[in-house]
Amino acid sequence: MQETFRWFGVSDSVKLSDIKQAGATGVVTALHHVANGEVWEVSEIQKVKNLIEDAGLAWSFIESIPIHENIKLRKGDYLQRIENYKQSLRNVAACGIKNVCYNFMPVLDWTRTQLFWKLEDGSTALRFDKVEMAVFEKFIMERKGVEEAYTSEILTLAEQRFADMSAEEKQALEDNVLKGLPGTVDDLTIPVFKDMIAQYDNLSHADLKANLSFFLNEVIPVCEENGIVMAIHPDDPPMDIMGLPRIIKSEADLEDLVNFIDSPSNGITFCTGSLGANPDNDLPSMIRKFADRIHFLHLRNVRREADGSFYEDNHLDGSTDMYDVVKAVLEIEKQRNIHLPMRPDHGHQMLSDLENNKAYAGYTAIGRLRGLAELRGLALGISRSN
Repeated sequence: MQETFRWFGVSDSVKLSDIKQAGATGVVTALHHVANGEVWEVSEIQKVKNLIEDAGLAWSFIESIPIHENIKLRKGDYLQRIENYKQSLRNVAACGIKNVCYNFMPVLDWTRTQLFWKLEDGSTALRFDKVEMAVFEKFIMERKGVEEAYTSEILTLAEQRFADMSAEEKQALEDNVLKGLPGTVDDLTIPVFKDMIAQYDNLSHADLKANLSFFLNEVIPVCEENGIVMAIHPDDPPMDIMGLPRIIKSEADLEDLVNFIDSPSNGITFCTGSLGANPDNDLPSMIRKFADRIHFLHLRNVRREADGSFYEDNHLDGSTDMYDVVKAVLEIEKQRNIHLPMRPDHGHQMLSDLENNKAYAGYTAIGRLRGLAELRGLALGISRSN
């Protein structure tokens, strides 16, 4: 596997020199200052590429060129937004970058209820708490129809939890759920968020899949002309939330994806955390099934709980057997004679990073360094034992 690290640009508290010292050879980043739906100009792409290469690293994968909401909804100026996307693809190819990650999640990127959940060892982790999500939807957002999305047991616990929460805790929950990941969406407010999700009120899972298929049939020919691979990131969490349809969360969904347009350019970012939060997913089997369509790897591990909650565990712990996952990855790499770009994802905040209040939750340096070291050792051990 080619070892890479996510970097959020010059404002990131994790520097390119830190990434170099971690032993990674590649950087995963984007033009975080360009608004969603606008064209990535060659000059701006080249500036970032030069920074990365001057640090002795390669820009291995773009994550992401975000999809404008009008494209997902197929409304308004969506055709122009698609044309903008095509031009961005041509421009990144002109700069020699041929790998593009994206997602098709409505409104929000990954969603968590707690960004710095304290673990037993004193480090912190990202957490999705099903009860607190119900608290947010029912009592903070006051979403209509929320009763259909949760069991009566979860709703009862949510009512009790809300009654016990202080004003500060309620505000923290709201802030956490509406936190925008850099380079995707800005932090949202409840009124703005309500307006955004209202646009999806009559959009079914089948409708959203049809819109994804339309988008891919427009852009994949451009990818083929320019030697680009697109790699969709699964939905995180892999379940419907806030009444929004989630359409990339299972083996069946990925099968639909590859059938939307039969092209090697139409591929997958295989995220073991997103897919691993769904207990029905057999990750090693899925890696082998979609071997020729996997272009990028996010390796992380979540610890699933009975009610649908989960948190980010250590990379070699959690509910996913990472040994079996990496073994399957090394098998398909050998079959395809490639080294897939991989990045450790959603590391714990730990050691001196606990004092770094400028770091993005899940993207502190030391936790991901630990994950990278563990994954590197695991891969070496598997390869040497064969």
